[in-house]
Amino acid sequence: MKNLCIALASAALMFASCRNNAERDAAIGDAKQATIDSMNAVNEVKQQVIDSINTAKAKHKSSSHEAGSQYSTSSAAATAPTATTTTTTAEKKKGWSHTAKGAVVGAGAGAITGAIINKDHLKGAAIGTVVGAGVGAGTGAIVDHVKKKKAEKQTTNQ
Repeated sequence: MKNLCIALASAALMFASCRNNAERDAAIGDAKQATIDSMNAVNEVKQQVIDSINTAKAKHKSSSHEAGSQYSTSSAAATAPTATTTTTTAEKKKGWSHTAKGAVVGAGAGAITGAIINKDHLKGAAIGTVVGAGVGAGTGAIVDHVKKKKAEKQTTNQ
């Protein structure tokens, strides 16, 4: 009888530990999926920004090409164009602002840190994402403000 009780207790303990591992693995899987989903959402937004920039560049390029192309004719060939004048300026490539970069980096770092620290990994990742994005955006905004002031100072000195 004593052996039977020990066997039942050890079986119950084994089932309880397996169930705990399954719940933990499910929570980790959920946290991983939430991270992947948030990264996909960021990539979608990034692609939308890239598409809008490319559309604006194409629109700018076509309008500058129409305005910059002028034909002159000579007396020898009245119908054929002899010279084309185009003006091209080197455009500075605009990237993400420091605020946007800070928000994305902060959200990623906060999600990872929150998932590691909190026992409920999904909840910790969500809280960490929000807090990290806020802190990162705030830090980036400060950097943007400092750079803007520095640029204004340089233009007034010249």
